[in-house]
Amino acid sequence: MSTITFGGRIEDSLPLKPVRIAVLTVSDTRDVESDTSGKILAGRITDYGHELAERAVVKDDVAEIRAQVKAWIASKSIDAIITTGGTGITGRDVTPEALEPLFDKKIDGFSVVFHLVSYQSVGLSTLQSRATAGIIDGVFVFCLPGSNGAVKDGWDKVISGQLDSRHMPCNMVELMPRLLEK
Repeated sequence: MSTITFGGRIEDSLPLKPVRIAVLTVSDTRDVESDTSGKILAGRITDYGHELAERAVVKDDVAEIRAQVKAWIASKSIDAIITTGGTGITGRDVTPEALEPLFDKKIDGFSVVFHLVSYQSVGLSTLQSRATAGIIDGVFVFCLPGSNGAVKDGWDKVISGQLDSRHMPCNMVELMPRLLEK
């Protein structure tokens, strides 16, 4: 039996392979206690059956963002990182500038699909987001806006399906063992 989802189907007869996911909130005004978007992501990740491997908050600063992401990747205990915040168009929004230069491969379709989904929720305001994704040293990195609605849409309608090993016709989990192939 299969369950139809946004953009595919979940093959219910297969077991979910849990993914180790870290959540990084990028904000000058939040800490772990006041970080609502990070809490939403963390809850959705564990509710889905994945492992919340790490969670942190850093300032809107290129060096701080890169340092945290590089440390998680170097640990070899993280399969995917989801950032929230810093993808807007103001002067302090620097998440894409921090992470895109580190991408071994950019996942261009993520931004396209995220904006299609986001448009259904916020209309033309989706233009103010520079949501992006890529792969750094075999780890998936997804960069979402910082609003609660954006992280819900990003997780529920885009990321969760691709990080579900049961998602058909294909998913990113099945590619994980091959990401570092040369």
